[in-house]
This record gives sequence, C-alpha cells and structure tokens, in this order.
Amino acid sequence: MTEYKHIVVEKTDAIGWITINHPERYNAFDHATIREMGDAFEAFGFDPTVGVVVLTGAGKAFSAGGYLADLANFSVTKARQLFASAGRTLSLMRHIPQPVIAMVNGFAVGGGNELVICSDLAIASEEARFGQTGPRIGSSPVYGATNLLAMTVGEKKAREVCYMCRQYTAQEALEMGWINKVVPASELRAEVIRWCEELLDKSPAYLELSKVTSNVWWDMLTPAMAHAQQTLLRLAGGEEMTEGAGAFMQKRKPDFRRFRK
Repeated sequence: MTEYKHIVVEKTDAIGWITINHPERYNAFDHATIREMGDAFEAFGFDPTVGVVVLTGAGKAFSAGGYLADLANFSVTKARQLFASAGRTLSLMRHIPQPVIAMVNGFAVGGGNELVICSDLAIASEEARFGQTGPRIGSSPVYGATNLLAMTVGEKKAREVCYMCRQYTAQEALEMGWINKVVPASELRAEVIRWCEELLDKSPAYLELSKVTSNVWWDMLTPAMAHAQQTLLRLAGGEEMTEGAGAFMQKRKPDFRRFRK
C-alpha cells in the first residue's frame, strides 16, 4: 500500500478507512493532504475487495477546511495546485464505485463541510458542528456548498449557510437533511460500522449503479464548478483573501467594509 504522510489509510475486512491526520490544526488540509486523500480514494476505488469507504478526521475535528496559513500567502500557482487536487478528490468521492461515508467526529467547516456534502452518507457525533467560512475569510465554497448543498437543505437555507458563515449543530444539520444520523460520540464508530455492514450485504453492482444515477446533480454542476474555480484562481492573493485569511490567523475580526468604496 502507498505510504502516506498526511493521512492514515487502513483496510479492515471490506471497509476502507481514510483519516485526515493533522489534529494539531483541526485537520485543515493543504495541497499535499488533499492530494493524498484523492490517491487513497482512487486506490480503494480500484480495489474490488473494498465495499465501502469511510472518511474521518483524527482527534477532535473532522476537518476545518483549507489550511489558512497557506491561504494568507497565496499565489495563483499554489491555487492551481490546491484547487486541482481538491476538485479531483471530490470527484473521486462521487465516482468511485463504493459508497463513501463521512464519519463526522467534530468540526466540519469550510472545505471540511464540503467533504461531508460530497460524501454519499454522513453520520455525526452529537459534538459535531457544520458550516461554511467562505466570505468570512475571503473565499467562496464553490465545490459543493454553493450548489450541491441546496439539493438537500433547500436553496434559501444553502444561501444562508454560504453567505452568513454561521455554525450549526449536528441535530440542526440532521433536521435539514444535511446528514443522515446523529449519535453520542462514544457510539459513532460502532454506528458507522453498522451502516457499513448493512451496505456490504447489498449487491455491489447495483450499489454502484445507484451511486452513478444519484450523481445527476453533481455531474450537471461540474461545469459551473470549473468556471468558479477559474474565478477563484484570479482572486487568489488579492486584498480581500489576504485580509480574511490574515485576520483569521491573527485572531482578529477582518475589515471587509473598507473594500466597499
């Protein structure tokens, strides 16, 4: 099996496990991390002995999204690498033949929440929190939150999530249809394994067919995401992104009002 530096990849029976392994930064991902995640999804996708793949985070967070220490000193070159790897990873999650379950053990915000959106199923701890951070830090969640999320929570609520950058409890997310189930933290892994075992009793060929035909909205939205990526590339390193990411790292409130002039 490939050696990974930023994630932990395991296989237990017919279940593939991918764990983002940067608990010291709440599993925020940079280009190298999201690239390794894509490699792991691709490897599991080609493994006929794997029937379901679980994505989670080490420590107390699922993922805080993009690593803002990098975003504060962004460049178009770095943006191309990050966005290309992110797009590849999310597309693989949607297109590998196995169902992908997000095991949400803590914060799933920003790009971390988009990993949840792009998973086939999501099971969360009562301690989990969900939300987007885009306009609050000088970015926009174009890989699922501004588009695919509306298919589950409704357009107005999805716009609220993306514009207001608030956080929502696991129970609130469940009630909106954002996730599938909420359990106590101590029961999370066992509950995920129960769902995996139930899926493993299903026909792999017809699970794949069901997944392919469930991707209709994602596939239709792909061109819009590609166009949005080009816009993000041109905004990378701009004053508003630098102000948002820098303010976050400095633990202060960003001053975006000065850009309205």
